[in-house]
Amino acid sequence: MDTATNTATNTATSLAQAPPARPTQTGLLASLALCVLLPSLGTSSANIALPALVEALGAPMQQVQWVVLAYLLASTGLMVGVGRLADMLGHRRLLLAGVLLFTAASALCGLGAGLWPLVAARAAQGLGAAAMLALATSLVSAAVPKARAGRAMGLLGSMSALGTALGPALGGLLIAALGWRSIFLVNLPLGLLALGLAWRYLPAERAVPDSARPRFSTLATLLLAALLLALGLAAYALAMTLGRGSFGALNLALLGAAALVLTLFLLLEAHSTTALIPWASLRAPRLRAGLAMTALVSTVMMATLVAGPFYLAQTLGLDMARTGMVMAVGPVVAAFSGVPAGRWVDRLGAARMSIYGLAAMLAGCLALSMVAAAAPLALALAGYLGPIVVITAGYALFQAANNSALMSELAPQQRGVISGLLNLARNLGLITGASALGALFAVAGMRITFVAAAALLLLALLLAPRRRQAN
Repeated sequence: MDTATNTATNTATSLAQAPPARPTQTGLLASLALCVLLPSLGTSSANIALPALVEALGAPMQQVQWVVLAYLLASTGLMVGVGRLADMLGHRRLLLAGVLLFTAASALCGLGAGLWPLVAARAAQGLGAAAMLALATSLVSAAVPKARAGRAMGLLGSMSALGTALGPALGGLLIAALGWRSIFLVNLPLGLLALGLAWRYLPAERAVPDSARPRFSTLATLLLAALLLALGLAAYALAMTLGRGSFGALNLALLGAAALVLTLFLLLEAHSTTALIPWASLRAPRLRAGLAMTALVSTVMMATLVAGPFYLAQTLGLDMARTGMVMAVGPVVAAFSGVPAGRWVDRLGAARMSIYGLAAMLAGCLALSMVAAAAPLALALAGYLGPIVVITAGYALFQAANNSALMSELAPQQRGVISGLLNLARNLGLITGASALGALFAVAGMRITFVAAAALLLLALLLAPRRRQAN
């Protein structure tokens, strides 16, 4: 009896002295979830503020659009560079710096005295967002056990969708009640909360010894490579987004500039002893396929966001309020399906679930290609919303599976840059979908657009078996 009592006492004492693992992991996931939610809010809430900014700043719409473009270009172009730098200097340090920059830039946006100071502050906010998005994915893959990686990736996907869904509604309420500055100032308490949680719960990293610290010449070369990559991607993004579907001389010039700058980037990488992108890792079929699939799937998702409002408003005759409500269904489905999708990934495996997710998206796109303005209106709406729910749930399943499969097997010194590449592939897919499939929809309509989207998903499915064999 004494032995049993002593054993129980010792066990209770050791448990009492041990750090609480569950609250620590909960706090860590909460901080990283906020690091994904805030950049998504920063994108979607600013879009709805454009009319108010035109009126308040007395500037034409073509100039005010740079409030959105500066943020998107900075967050897209600098993501890989931030990830590579984090691999060298520490993920925790760079994430904390990114959250701090995002929060401070949000304050500057809210206090901006004119259009171009606001655009500059939005570019700084985009740089902070790049660090938050890239490093949240890399840190969660390092901190969460592999058996729960799908759930964690699903949570981050849900937070991204939630930010996209909340942005227009929250932004509209804030602008109506407090003015346009409030959509930026609301980030201050949320950013400080994310910073406090990250500081408290992200595990400390080992100090980098002096012998392992990158030399100034190495950092200068990496900075130049990151700048060239960012400029090339920015030129590509502008070429694909300016003109609203028309493709003129300016778009061609920007595409030529993008090709030239990216060629210079590749030449610099070829002659550098410390490359920005780990090209040897990209020779792995699983990684190449995963990045390509991410870009293809994101292109298709953007097609639903571009074509949906026109179909609902012009073909079905819905007013703007009802169009907005119907369009919110997709992000809400993604927000609620992310974590359950992650559980399925953990239970049945990432390779199988990514194929199931792609198959669901393919079925949804084929169904969308056959929708028509059928009477009554309720039937037409059901014919549209049913495939959208299937596509969005399939996307949540694919994203959780693909992200966990790509990130779980990486060496710690590669997680930052590969996470940056993963988010870059997603953003480039969104940009391409907005331009290419948006232009196709304007010319050919719903049926042809989603037949093309289905073809892209079929290509992604053809890539998936290669990735499964490599696992």
